[in-house]
Amino acid sequence: MALRRSIPQFSLNLPHPPQAVPLLQGEGCSHRPHKNTKTDRSSIQGCLTHLSVCDIIRKVIKERILMEETEKELDQVGKEGSQDKKPVKTRKSRRGWLIALGILAAMVVILFALYQIPSIHDRAYYYVNTVRSKVFYFLKPPAESEFEISGEATMNSEVVATLTALAPTATIMPTPELTHAQTATISASPTPTPEPTAIPAAVQLEGVVQEYQRLNSCGPTNMALILRYWGWVGDEIDIEKVVKPRLEDLNVTPQEMLDYIQNYTEQDAILRLGGTVDLLKRLVAAGYPVLVERGYVNRDDEWNGWMGHYGVVDGYDDAQQAVHIPDTVNGNIWVKYDILQQGWDEFSGTYLVVFPPDEREIVLGLMGVDADPEYNLNTTLEKFRQRAETAELSEQYFAYYSLGELLVMKKDYVAAAEAFDEAFSVYGWLPVDHRPWRMLWYQVGPYEAYYYTGRYRDVISLTYKTITDASKPALPETFLWSGRANVVLGNTNAAIWDFKRALEWHPGWEPAVAELKAMGVDPEQ
Repeated sequence: MALRRSIPQFSLNLPHPPQAVPLLQGEGCSHRPHKNTKTDRSSIQGCLTHLSVCDIIRKVIKERILMEETEKELDQVGKEGSQDKKPVKTRKSRRGWLIALGILAAMVVILFALYQIPSIHDRAYYYVNTVRSKVFYFLKPPAESEFEISGEATMNSEVVATLTALAPTATIMPTPELTHAQTATISASPTPTPEPTAIPAAVQLEGVVQEYQRLNSCGPTNMALILRYWGWVGDEIDIEKVVKPRLEDLNVTPQEMLDYIQNYTEQDAILRLGGTVDLLKRLVAAGYPVLVERGYVNRDDEWNGWMGHYGVVDGYDDAQQAVHIPDTVNGNIWVKYDILQQGWDEFSGTYLVVFPPDEREIVLGLMGVDADPEYNLNTTLEKFRQRAETAELSEQYFAYYSLGELLVMKKDYVAAAEAFDEAFSVYGWLPVDHRPWRMLWYQVGPYEAYYYTGRYRDVISLTYKTITDASKPALPETFLWSGRANVVLGNTNAAIWDFKRALEWHPGWEPAVAELKAMGVDPEQ
């Protein structure tokens, strides 16, 4: 509260002012008497009056000075008071921020707890993962990184042959083979087959019901579609529990699908390579939907770019020159024959046919010369060897990559490593927007080829690139091969870490369990 001090009011009741009285002569107020000794009473009275006036003037000046000093003190007190109030305001502001942060922390804890509930987690995972991936890929565009081929020498053929013989049997290989027909004799050349009968110009099978997948689950979802066509009761979650216990796992291989069908259902299946549209039409016309693995360019802003994708072909129409796919991402769609074949060849034309066990011979008859898995592999290999020499741009990359994968299946690791070297060389000069940087999520042939030719540092370099390019490296196969290379290089702790990371993304996965046991490490610890 401001203080005020009033200036005193003086009332001067003076007689008439004296005349010719000097007001301040020398110091003070004085009056020299006349030469005569008789005191002039009027003069004395005037002097006294002048003295009173001087006193009053002095008092007024003193009061004025005192008032100014008081005002200065009051101003100083006001300033000090405002400064004293600032810490109070600062403390109140700090308290408000602490409350806000406390509320925010509580909300984070509550949301995290809710996210652990399976039903909420499954719904929210897509959005959480999408946001995280968009931020990660914006800050670190994966297509801009390249794999630089080192000068690491390939071992001689004798050493490679020895390593090949020691290849671990626990590794899941994308090798097409017959499992139910163990008694069938496989010959190097196909037996003659009768000419196929004419098929309708258009067919649409009934019973394959489209449904949408969860994130990273196109394999299990498409397998569920085709199994339900044959009367299987279940859904993709039942399949996921076996082939990918963690939802985040980025891929399920065709071989894992074949193993699931033959070990966990009452149906049978055949896995082959080098598929064609004519073969698809023949199988569909006979009542057998076909699961194909193909390259797919996603135009969605959230997942823009090339990726692998499964689809079930359950119809075709020559008039449209297209096949029908109940797609687990885009709904029921028609894909032109040439577009399908192009994307399909990016995965060596891999396809899976599911059927009741007692219809195996019928399916083999429909497949013609491709019924023989060795013949199928050899003819597909030659097809992509020729394509690698004539294709251009990204198609040449895919041709060399497929050639390498097929040579790995033949266990010709030296030639496979050379094919992959060519593929990565082509990759380096592709436009960044056209680079299929996710390829090693789906096909890990380069790891195997480099490992069995003694190029362990290339294995480490390539697995590191694949892991660091992914926003969430849920890639158990990649960690597995990184661990194997680290074992050979003597990096024991790094190898153990790699194998345990593989088990983190695929709990109980036998290849990683076997590697840890071979090192004398308990996989459960």
